[in-house]
Amino acid sequence: MKAFLIMIAAAGSMMIATQASAVDEAAGLALAQKSGCLLCHSVDKKILGPAYKDVAAKYKGDKGAAARLEAKVAKGGSGTWGPVPMPANSPKVSEADIKTLVEWVLSH
Repeated sequence: MKAFLIMIAAAGSMMIATQASAVDEAAGLALAQKSGCLLCHSVDKKILGPAYKDVAAKYKGDKGAAARLEAKVAKGGSGTWGPVPMPANSPKVSEADIKTLVEWVLSH
């Protein structure tokens, strides 16, 4: 009986985690749309800028990537993904939203 209850509790935790991920994905996508990111980026294909899945793959396992990408999103930059520069997004996109966007991008 105890093992059965543990299995039910574990399954419930997994369902909650899955639902939280779905909400985070939807919230991240909505924030990217609202912030204008999807004019140049896509989750799965290159537009003007790299696909978010490619960004996530490039920085997978890099513990300092989030901080560097937050700075790049805020201040803009060029050269990492080719010659097309990314414009600065601060102050029109808040620091908190930039942090959320970068976490969302790196989750792909």
